[in-house]
Amino acid sequence: MTNKNFLTAHGVIYIFFALALFFGPTILWPAYGLQLNDQYAVFLSQHNSIFLGGIGIISFLFRDSGERSDTAHIILKGLIWTNVLGVVITLYACLTGIFTGFGWSDPIFFALLAVLSFLQLRKNR
Repeated sequence: MTNKNFLTAHGVIYIFFALALFFGPTILWPAYGLQLNDQYAVFLSQHNSIFLGGIGIISFLFRDSGERSDTAHIILKGLIWTNVLGVVITLYACLTGIFTGFGWSDPIFFALLAVLSFLQLRKNR
């Protein structure tokens, strides 16, 4: 896959979840075993959409960085570490019982994106 296609797909995935967390937190979070009991919990979900949307936008902005460029290597390394951090935090939520049900999909999701980002980086060397 080219960097352009990879970064476009990565951006679409992150923007999708940003929009879901902003517009439908009361639908999405209960599937993960979380309850949104007040307006503050809903706002925190919407607040998190800033960062997910930002990662999506950054992915889109760097999709034309070219193959085997220093810029492409830097953005792919950043995506790897972002997704590894996602694995750690969401796995913690699963292991401590914060996430239940569909929540176990999150560490798998982040691990998959980390591995795909790593493979894309390795392909660019």
